[in-house]
Amino acid sequence: MFPLADRKLVEVCYTPGQYHLYKEQFEIVVVIDVLRATSAIASALHNGVDKIIPVSSVEEARAYQAQGYIAAAERDGQVVEGFPFGNSPYAFMDESLKGKTVVLTTTNGTKAIQMASDRKTVVIGCLNNLQALCDYLIKEHKNTLILASGWKDKINLEDTICGGAIADILLESRKFRADEDSTVAAKFIYRSAKQHLWSFLRSSSHRRRLIKLNIQKDVKYCLTLNTIDTIPILKDGAIVKLETND
Repeated sequence: MFPLADRKLVEVCYTPGQYHLYKEQFEIVVVIDVLRATSAIASALHNGVDKIIPVSSVEEARAYQAQGYIAAAERDGQVVEGFPFGNSPYAFMDESLKGKTVVLTTTNGTKAIQMASDRKTVVIGCLNNLQALCDYLIKEHKNTLILASGWKDKINLEDTICGGAIADILLESRKFRADEDSTVAAKFIYRSAKQHLWSFLRSSSHRRRLIKLNIQKDVKYCLTLNTIDTIPILKDGAIVKLETND
């Protein structure tokens, strides 16, 4: 067991709007957007996409598209007109995307990634890569901020639960400590939900939005724990698969 003085910080920030209140203490930022951006990014790299370039605006994505890049864009859960796909994890499993670079913009997730890019290390988290990500963070043993993308700068349930899950695993390792009530609350929300995650998230506002769009398959995929071991990491403006020697 690590003495308390030697433990690193882990904290959960519920929305990008609160990021400035947390960021200075942390060497690693974990960006999460469970429904669906970070789940899609992790799945894309796991299934052979080479790189993903995250951009904040549709206009930036269109500019890349005009240069010949494959580009994807999502707003309010729907594919933006003029783009071949949005942020469905299944779209990124297409065999034709293996070895390719994809430019991606989403309502919440890519904006949070861009915001966090001022930190030394930015990795991508979701429920799909939960245990692999936590194993990596425990091994790195650095002050870690979990940045939830939320929904248009408001808290959302699925990211809070995922952030609480990461924090809980790191705290249980006895190599980390938490000082903020946001982290304590997220941890206990996760503990309340973990035995019946699907039922707990039935009332999630974004899940209801996605159900109206008839993409229940995406929702089920994104809410399933530990299906992949890929950890995406931001390198020189692009998200790539973390290699063991990184």
